[in-house]
Amino acid sequence: MTETHDPQLLKGVLSLLLLHLLAERESYGYEVVQRLQAAGFADVLEGSVYPALARLQREGRVETRLVPSPSGPARKYYRLTPPGRAALADGTASWARHIAAVDAVLSRPLPNS
Repeated sequence: MTETHDPQLLKGVLSLLLLHLLAERESYGYEVVQRLQAAGFADVLEGSVYPALARLQREGRVETRLVPSPSGPARKYYRLTPPGRAALADGTASWARHIAAVDAVLSRPLPNS
């Protein structure tokens, strides 16, 4: 059975995932999609990743450079900027608080019915 993710929940965390992947290493768009899919997000498609990367670029959190490709057109590589690293740190801390709060509720014992 293929595991899928709630699209609304994923939408809320996709930018954070992208920032983290790009903090690990600079990547071109399709490579980012492949890395997300390899990490267990098989249902993440290019149609959601490229707009998110463009938004992160507009926000100044990532920057790009074109690199010639031996097998076709130049590839646009994305890498984090200093504001992107700050956003990653803030977002990671916020996500950890969110997880802790959700877990605190979900781990409470339920009454016997």
